[in-house]
Amino acid sequence: MLLLALDTATDGVAVAAHDGERVLAAARAGTARSHNEVLVPTVAQVLRAAGRERRDVTDVAVGVGPGPFTGLRVGIATARTLALAWGARVHGVCSLDALAAEAAARGRTGEFLVATDARRREVHTARYAVAGGSLRRTAGPDVLRPADVVVDVPVVGSGTRLYPDVLGGEQGPFDVDGGALARVVVDALAGRPGPGLLPPEPLYLRRPDATAPGARKRVTA
Repeated sequence: MLLLALDTATDGVAVAAHDGERVLAAARAGTARSHNEVLVPTVAQVLRAAGRERRDVTDVAVGVGPGPFTGLRVGIATARTLALAWGARVHGVCSLDALAAEAAARGRTGEFLVATDARRREVHTARYAVAGGSLRRTAGPDVLRPADVVVDVPVVGSGTRLYPDVLGGEQGPFDVDGGALARVVVDALAGRPGPGLLPPEPLYLRRPDATAPGARKRVTA
C-alpha cells in the first residue's frame, strides 16, 4: 500500500505519503492564496522524499473540508485527477477529523472541540471524544460565530489564535497535518474505530463567497 494524503482546507497545503505502517514523508507549503501553485510540486517533493514513484500509489486521500471554496476545489480536483491517472482509489476525510486525530496523537484525551477559521468572522467547529485510544466525532461540523460556540471543553485549532478571548487561548494543532490525515484513512481501511471516511466531495457549510451572476433580465419596449 502507498497512500498519498493531501489537504487544502487550511492555510497552505499539507501532503504526506504513508505505507500503511508509518508516514514515509510529509510536507507543508504555501499560503491560503497559493494552493493551486504549490500543491502538485509538493506532491512530487513528498514522493521523492519517500523514495517512491507515482506508479506505486494505491490510494489517494483528500481533506474535504469544511474550508474555503477555492482551496477545497483545488485539493479535491487534484486528488481525483491523480487517482484517475494512477489507477488509485480516492477517499475523502473531514479536515476537522484530521486535526482532531493530530490532537489525539499529541496526547489530547477526553472531550474537546476543533475550531478553524471559516472567514466572515466565523469558525468551523466539531466536537470529539477520545476514549480507550479511539477517536470519535460526537457533533458537527458546524459553522458558527465564535460567541455562539459552547466552550465547555478544551478547544484546539486556528480559531483559538483568532479568537483567544472567546475560545480559551491558543491551543494547537492549528493546521491539518498530512500524516494525521493519512492515519485516519489507514485506520478506516483497516476497520479500526475512528471518524471514518467520506465521499471525495467538498464539505461546504454555506454558500461560496463568489457566485455566478444571475441571468440578465430582458428589456422589452
